[in-house]
This record gives sequence, C-alpha cells and structure tokens, in this order.
Amino acid sequence: MVDALRGFAVMAILLVHSLEHFIFPVYPTDSPNWLNALDQGVLNVVFTLFAGKAYAIFALLFGFTFYIQSDNQRRQGKDFGYRFLWRLALLAVFAALNAAFFPAGDVLLLFVAVGIILFLTRNRGDKAIFITAVIFLLQPVEWYHYIANLTDPAHRLPDLKVGEMYAEVAEYTKSGNYEDFFLGNITLGQKASLLWAVNAGRFFQTAGLFLLGAFIGRKQLFIANEKNLRSWVKILIISAIAFAPLYTLKELIMENDKIIRQTVGTVFDMWQKLAFSLVLIASFVLLYQHEKFSNAVACLRFYGKMSLTNYVSQSITGAFIYFPVGLYLAPYCGYTISLLIGFFIFFLQVKFSKWRLAKHKQGPLEHIWHKWTWIY
Repeated sequence: MVDALRGFAVMAILLVHSLEHFIFPVYPTDSPNWLNALDQGVLNVVFTLFAGKAYAIFALLFGFTFYIQSDNQRRQGKDFGYRFLWRLALLAVFAALNAAFFPAGDVLLLFVAVGIILFLTRNRGDKAIFITAVIFLLQPVEWYHYIANLTDPAHRLPDLKVGEMYAEVAEYTKSGNYEDFFLGNITLGQKASLLWAVNAGRFFQTAGLFLLGAFIGRKQLFIANEKNLRSWVKILIISAIAFAPLYTLKELIMENDKIIRQTVGTVFDMWQKLAFSLVLIASFVLLYQHEKFSNAVACLRFYGKMSLTNYVSQSITGAFIYFPVGLYLAPYCGYTISLLIGFFIFFLQVKFSKWRLAKHKQGPLEHIWHKWTWIY
C-alpha cells in the first residue's frame, strides 16, 4: 500500500510538472477560445488536486521510509543514524543529476539538507517526535516575521534575490546552450531553489512532514487493522472539515499587504495544503482496503518501488520534450496537451518499472543507492 501511495505521489508530481513544462513557462499564444477554456479548466483541476499536496505526501513517506530502515537496524542492535547521513550524501549526487535537467533546482537537495533532522531526533520518544513535527508545521519563522512587522512596520523579509536568480536561469534555458544549461542548473538553479524554499516556508514544512512520516511509522498506522482504519477515518473527517476554513482564510489573507501574504499567507497556504494532503492519504489508505480499488491502482506499486528512478527520469524526459536543448515543444503545448504528455510519460514509466522489477528487486537508481549505502 505504501509503495502504491508513493507511486501516486510521484505520478501527481509528474502531472503538475508536465503542466508547468518542468518550470519552463512557455506556452502557445494563439490557441482558439475553446482550447483556452479547456486549458484553464485542466490547470485548475490538476493544481487544486495535486500542487503542493503530492510533494507533501512524497516528503511524509521519506520520513516513513527512514523509520522502516532505522527500525530494521535497531532490531539487529545497530544504529542506522550515521549510515543514513552517508545515504543523504549519496542522495545529493542524485539531486545533482536531476537538477541538471530541471532549471528550477531540485527538491532532493532540500531533502538532503532537511533530512538531518531525522538523524538528530532518531532516538527521541514518540511524543517528542510528534510535538517537534507540530512545531515545524506551525511555521514559527513566518510568525516571527509577521509579529516583527506588527511591532516595526518597516520590518521586511530578507531579500534573497530569488527572482533575479530565476530570471538568469530563464535566460540561459531559452538560449539552448548545453553547457550553460547543465552547469547553470546544478549551480545557480540549485541555489535559487534552496533560497526559494526558505522564502516559501518549505524548510520547516519539510522537516515537519519528515517527522510526521516517522511518527506514522512508529505508530504503525499503515498496517491495515481495525484500530488503524478507525484512526484513518478520524483523520479523513478532521482534515476534510479543517480544509475549507483554512482555504477560505488563506484566500482572504492573500488580499492583504505583501508582508502579510508572505508570512501569514504562507502559513495558511501550507496548512490548507497539509489538510488536503491528509485527505488524499486517508482516502487512499481506506480505499486500498477494497479489492477493486487496490487492483485498479496496482500499477502504482511498481511505480512507487522505483520512485527515485522515475522521479529523475521525469526531469530528463521533460527537458528533452519541452526545452530548447531538446525538441522545444513548449510553445506548442498548452495545459491539456501537456497533461496528455504527462500521462504518456507515466504509462511508459509504468511499463519500464514492471519490466525492470520482473527481473530485479530494485530500479536502476535504487540499486545504486542501496549498494553504495552498504558499501562499508
């Protein structure tokens, strides 16, 4: 079930990135009105369902996977912590590979930076893990800036020059120069991505999601028994009820001054996305108990088992399809066509995942990551 849920998250990330042309916002300028209306509908539906939510599920499952690996080692009387740090260092290599094809930088590098929190808290109790996760998810830095602005109206968030950096990224991406593209992506693009994450509250959100995933693992909530299923029903109900007011408040807050949008607006945006993410997770877990649903999404199990390979290959494929260094189809692909391309990429990746896993235990990048994790 967890493999299928991870596969669902990676698929959703692919669809969002496909609509965004992998953060390369070049689209047709002369589409007919009916197609423009259809494109807008597709954009609204996909972003409402998945934008920010698929990432949250992916991050939460990263923390859950850490718990599984750590617990397996603990049962053998070993501390997984320092090997996990080495594993994070290896993940940085995969982050660089993915970022080379993804101009906006790569979330895997953020996972490397924030993953240290899992190492630092690995021996803490369940209560401490949960409380720490809640503190991170409350976004204390954003509240600090908001309160500081109330006491001093001149107070502003630090200007990290993210906009200027992304403008430079856009320029070399449009030029189609291979050297500038790949080198710029793994240097300037990665820097811009990390600094954007600071401004967007992603560092604290990711830390909270990692710890929440580890907490779910500790409580064994993904084991399908009557008690856990009742817990997921409660999570579904509470999250669904919380989503509507959180979303409404976020929309109202976004009508205020820039400093309020950047602080309290960011907080409520994160909270409403977290609530919807929990709705998706709880719904998936509950539906998966029914044979018809589990059979219908069986392909996601293979996809999720090769999540790293599929995530990185998405960026490589997207760069080839949309960017000037490849086929440069971005100016000819509106949101609807881009969504269809995303589904086609997903279909090919599922076929490859099934073929690969019929012959091997892991995907190519998963095999390398596992082998080098245990090289010493």
